[in-house]
Amino acid sequence: MIFSGLFKKKPVELKVGDKAPDFELPSSDVTPIRLSQFLGKKIIVLYFYPKDHTYFCIAESSSFRDHYVEFQEAGAEVVGVSSDTPFSHTGFVAKYKLPFILLSDAENKVRKLYGVPPTLGFIPGRTTFVIDKTGIIRHVFTSQFRYDSHVKMALDVVKNLANPSVVEPVH
Repeated sequence: MIFSGLFKKKPVELKVGDKAPDFELPSSDVTPIRLSQFLGKKIIVLYFYPKDHTYFCIAESSSFRDHYVEFQEAGAEVVGVSSDTPFSHTGFVAKYKLPFILLSDAENKVRKLYGVPPTLGFIPGRTTFVIDKTGIIRHVFTSQFRYDSHVKMALDVVKNLANPSVVEPVH
């Protein structure tokens, strides 16, 4: 049946309070990066996006770029994940001057591990996780088309984690 994929059971999504699963993926220069290498050092903003060089993905990644210094000042590292190859990521990073890490999840194993839901059953989903220094998920936001909200919400949560007495918590 053509539409059977649209009605498959939604994967179990990770939620706030869950331990973020560790993983290892190649970066744009094929250096393997593990989530655990940041633990105890940085808050992680882990964002899954559909595809390099596409309109909303360019806009979202450019917004993370434009706010990158704020993320860094609050003690966070931004890490983007898509199924694109490291070679594609290299061009994407260069063209849009992205200062953060992009990882290649060619087989979508990490996307599945994190339960990132597809849109319409076939478009890779857009989900952002904010993970504290101990590896606990503190924020999850999924929206295919509200790419700008991913950055704004993540930055609010990061600032709150960095200095909870200054910024009101995001609900």
